[in-house]
Amino acid sequence: MRELLTFFILFITLVSFSQEKDKERLLAEKKANNYVYEANELVDEDFVSAEMEYRKALSKQSNNIAGLYNLGNSYYKSGNYEEALYRLQQTAKLSNSKAEKHKAFHNMGNILMKNNNCKEAVEAYKNALRNNPSDDETRYNLGLAQECAKKQEDENKDDKNKDDKEDKDNSEDKKDENKENKDDKDKGNEDNKDNENKDDKKENEEDKKDEGDKEDEKKNPEDKKDDKGKGDKDKEEKKQPQPQQGQLSPQQIKSLLEAMNNQEQKVQEKMNVEKQKGIKIKTEKDW
Repeated sequence: MRELLTFFILFITLVSFSQEKDKERLLAEKKANNYVYEANELVDEDFVSAEMEYRKALSKQSNNIAGLYNLGNSYYKSGNYEEALYRLQQTAKLSNSKAEKHKAFHNMGNILMKNNNCKEAVEAYKNALRNNPSDDETRYNLGLAQECAKKQEDENKDDKNKDDKEDKDNSEDKKDENKENKDDKDKGNEDNKDNENKDDKKENEEDKKDEGDKEDEKKNPEDKKDDKGKGDKDKEEKKQPQPQQGQLSPQQIKSLLEAMNNQEQKVQEKMNVEKQKGIKIKTEKDW
């Protein structure tokens, strides 16, 4: 009897606690909905005040779908796409209603298209149609998103091919440059080798010539001596003054002087004879 009474008391307590929790939840939901209602009235005229009311609603009930969805839409209208996308993602995740999910995914697709994220927008519109296949507007937006995604994919493919071609061209240029450098290096080595061979050949020829001269000197020392004497004699002859064209040689000058002396002596003798005869001699030349 006592156990039955204890169970009954516990049951009454649990029921009372559950009813109290439900009462608090309903009260929070009611307050949140009131804030949402007030925000909806302000959103077109005073976005800042409307945003504050939406946030108050979520502070009372964090999973208030109406507050999340309407706050996301208000951010979308104001151009804050990042915050709008975040709030709509929360709406789609927490909502149990297909209608609410459809609206959330549809608006997410619109935001993604605004940001040129066409591939992600395609997935958002597909999720919206999964929750409401009869929405023609969502279907139309899906077609636009698919065209945009295909265009972006083709552009990315062209850019990738262009980058690959540039990388290939750069690789070929580098390969050709390395080949040219290698050819120049090999050519330089061959030139150096040829120069070394020429120098060695020249040195060998000079060595052979010196050896031949030494051998000749050893075999014919007298001939070399005679050649040396002959060379000295030629040098002495070259040192003596040679007669030049239009000039008298020393020997000719000597002969001429002797002839003049002889002539002068004859004239002197003749003068002496005339003097002895008493004939006056002219000593000045006539003009």
